[in-house]
Amino acid sequence: MNFEHVSVLLTETVDGLDIKPDGIYVDGTLGGGGHSEEILKRLDTGILIGIDQDENALKSATERLKAYGDRFIPVRDNFSNIKDVLKKLNIDKIDGMMMDLGVSSHQLDEADRGFSYRFDAPLDMRMDQRSDLDAYKIVNTYSEDELNRIFKEYGEENWARRIALFICEQRAEKPLETTLELVDLIYRAIPANARREGGHPAKRIFQAIRIEVNGELEIIKRTIEDITSVLNKNGRISIITFHSLEDRLVKQTFKALATGCICPPEIPVCVCNNKPKLKLVTRKPILPSQTELEMNSRSKSAKLRVAKRI
Repeated sequence: MNFEHVSVLLTETVDGLDIKPDGIYVDGTLGGGGHSEEILKRLDTGILIGIDQDENALKSATERLKAYGDRFIPVRDNFSNIKDVLKKLNIDKIDGMMMDLGVSSHQLDEADRGFSYRFDAPLDMRMDQRSDLDAYKIVNTYSEDELNRIFKEYGEENWARRIALFICEQRAEKPLETTLELVDLIYRAIPANARREGGHPAKRIFQAIRIEVNGELEIIKRTIEDITSVLNKNGRISIITFHSLEDRLVKQTFKALATGCICPPEIPVCVCNNKPKLKLVTRKPILPSQTELEMNSRSKSAKLRVAKRI
């Protein structure tokens, strides 16, 4: 299967890693292999570990990168398990890791995965097909309060309660089974004047369900902390986000890891002995250029943040 994906902020992300030709690097979101190929081009004797939980992505990228031989190591896993992945490979430290936290173009365009509100498909949205939790279970088994919570927290949806109520009323008669059934229900739940604002009315709800299915937000902070713990001195982390919730988490976690003393201000002498672990390379996020925005509309909400190990 051809795994098409246009790599966002390609040069900026790899530049952010400050590649050493003999270094060990990790692409935590292998996808179509675009970022990985750019990293491999800059390596001589170094190696790249490519992690993805999507089997199709892994197969396609492995084929694309086969010319690099054993300098590319594909791993089917979740980037949140970075410490376990490295342990299995007998690697103690790495020189850099990148993550692209967006859904790939391929996953959005592959209708039967259920990621897109543009195609009719079973309610799925699993990045890892081995997972037990899918969109169908969330839509048809979560309580009204639980649905309201994820729609508000993960989708920042103003009509979260009303949409949750409509879902519960609908499934009492018949389970919701497809993406377009859900889209139709969202249209009915959101008043007409509100549907005219903020793009497609289903966008925020699909985002919220996808985040819940894949546990996307809950693993970001811990993963960044784990990556930091396995970085060599001056090793770098490059992370691309696509919505404010992700970007806020990355920003806050980077800031916390770059902070030294955390003693209350009234204590004149530091007693916490907390030392900063990271230094911020980007104080403000790097955004796509106008040229990239014109070539790839899906890059418009992308933000890149970079930090390095002290």
